[in-house]
Amino acid sequence: MTDMGSRTESPLPAPGVDMDDSRFRIRPYQQIMSSCSGALVTSLFMTPLDVVKTRLQTQQKLMISNKCYLYCNGLMDHLCPCGPNGTTFAKPKLHFTGTVDAFVKISHHEGVKSLWSGLSPTLVLALPTTVIYFVAYEQFRLRLKELYLRNRDKSTELPFWLPLIAGASARVMAVTIVNPLELIRTKMQSEKISYTEVGRGFRSMLRMQGILGLWNGYFPTILRDVPFSAIYWTTYETIKKQWNVTQPTFWFSFAGGAVSGGVAAFLTVPFDVVKTHQQIEFGEKFLYAENGEKLKPQRSAGTFETMRNVYVRNGIKGLFAGLTPRLVKVAPACAIMIASFEYGKNFFYNYNVVRYQARKEKDQNKLISTKKHTGVGY
Repeated sequence: MTDMGSRTESPLPAPGVDMDDSRFRIRPYQQIMSSCSGALVTSLFMTPLDVVKTRLQTQQKLMISNKCYLYCNGLMDHLCPCGPNGTTFAKPKLHFTGTVDAFVKISHHEGVKSLWSGLSPTLVLALPTTVIYFVAYEQFRLRLKELYLRNRDKSTELPFWLPLIAGASARVMAVTIVNPLELIRTKMQSEKISYTEVGRGFRSMLRMQGILGLWNGYFPTILRDVPFSAIYWTTYETIKKQWNVTQPTFWFSFAGGAVSGGVAAFLTVPFDVVKTHQQIEFGEKFLYAENGEKLKPQRSAGTFETMRNVYVRNGIKGLFAGLTPRLVKVAPACAIMIASFEYGKNFFYNYNVVRYQARKEKDQNKLISTKKHTGVGY
């Protein structure tokens, strides 16, 4: 009688040995769930820092028309015509000398809740962006890895450019799809602006610039986000490789994400400044034109022209406006996001391993039962 126990299959790897094993790797829907949880937590904690960062950047922007701030939550800036003698119809524009000063003045003059203004549209933007970005990165990374190892030994060390290309490609995809939503978020700042007003502004923009107007700020966003993603993922994967970590813990991912995010954020601040300026310019030109005013075609300043103008007016300091809140925001944001995502990956990977083992045991028991009844192998 054949001993069923003598029949062996390829042993199952212990969880953490190879998270890219096709039998256990997390599925796209599991990647979506992992990235969504990270986006929710990150948006909740990081929105105040995003508010302060953008407020510091926008206060140096010279208005192209006689407009004053009625309300500004940092993510989106609500403008209105100035009153007589340059006075505003509402709160005066605040001037900030730094990050801490901005936190204090915004909280004092506009209330602590204003630091979370725009959270809803931020979530509307963050969720699809994060899902597209992280799922695309995982898919690009896996495909590039399989392509690279096709004619090589599976233990071959992966090159540094693999996460670089995967991260850059994923960001291009995410930015291209989500940029119109970000434009809406940047200018639709509170319930004080109706959807009718937003619609009127966008119709004016479409008449003037066509469908491509929906991608205002696309080029500086690409210049900022694609290098950021390339630097971030390359740094993060290098840290994992240096520490020989294949299944990172929550705290390892947190620390690695903070370091990687800080490095990438510092190197891309000037493009973040340009992006903010160009999207604010959209609001000045289209969203807050006087009723009945005939809009005349005006050439928008290009990315490097905007950068040069900022440098001429404010020097190198202007190109790095909002650096401190950007670093303070991006480093922990990246830490929270990647730690949450890796935690979700670990959870679903281990779940997939257990489910695979249970399925194999069930199939084996069914096979044994069948052979007992038929007498085959006994």
